[in-house]
Amino acid sequence: MMMKKRFYSLIILFAVELWPTLTLAATDVLTMGIFPRRNAKVTIKMFTPMARYLSTKTGKNIKLVTAKNFPVFWRNVMQGKYDIVHYNQLHYIESHQKLGYQVIAQNEEFGEKTIRSVLIVRTDGGIKSLKDLDGHTILFGGGKKAFVAYIVNAVMLYRAGLTKNNYTTRFAKNPPNATIATYIKQADAAGIGDVGLKIPILKKKGVNVSELKVISKSKPLPHIPWAVNPSMSDDLRLSIQKAMLSLNDSVEGKAILKKAGMTGIHKAVDKDYDNSRKIIKEFQLIR
Repeated sequence: MMMKKRFYSLIILFAVELWPTLTLAATDVLTMGIFPRRNAKVTIKMFTPMARYLSTKTGKNIKLVTAKNFPVFWRNVMQGKYDIVHYNQLHYIESHQKLGYQVIAQNEEFGEKTIRSVLIVRTDGGIKSLKDLDGHTILFGGGKKAFVAYIVNAVMLYRAGLTKNNYTTRFAKNPPNATIATYIKQADAAGIGDVGLKIPILKKKGVNVSELKVISKSKPLPHIPWAVNPSMSDDLRLSIQKAMLSLNDSVEGKAILKKAGMTGIHKAVDKDYDNSRKIIKEFQLIR
């Protein structure tokens, strides 16, 4: 009898000791990482409604996070810290190749499923073409892994006959900062995406976009993607994708997309980014 009591006591003690672990596992927290295309405070405000919506639709507790800059964000991606991740084309291609991340969706912004790289200058700066940037300073938004703002623009400059030795390369924390700096004459040109001149924050910062002009524009590229961690089950991946696409189908969903700076969200597959892969290979050869 004493042996049985001791045995049951040990079982209860063991269960109590395990309880925090069991509770933690039962919460099913999924981390949604958003790349720092904008500053952290703005990013969290924009995507919080989406995280809540996806939590409701999937039955998972989706935790929204971002990073203070692109290097920190990329380190988190490579360490597998994000279950759902929103990032640029280069991020996706590298994380797919190295870790197996799977693309599930892509943005639509201002009614477009594609995005173009552009180089902008002040209208009063005397710069009319890419060749006029020889000897000038170009501020690229987002850092060395910024696909649209930096990599594609660097390739376009090279095709126009300008190598990295022909201009001074600088980087802003994000594309809006690059635009603002060019506007206030801290740089001669900015490398951004074509939607960069349409974002509301520029007006709030006192930027008159009529005083800026585009001197170069790339061919259309697949918009920035959403992907999931390779450890995620097929059922959960499809559930998240379905929930994301359902945002297009209701007034509530469209309001959530608008809050996130989007006009829609669309299904995406890996081969959509094959042309982006070709640009990356070309960039690697010229740098």
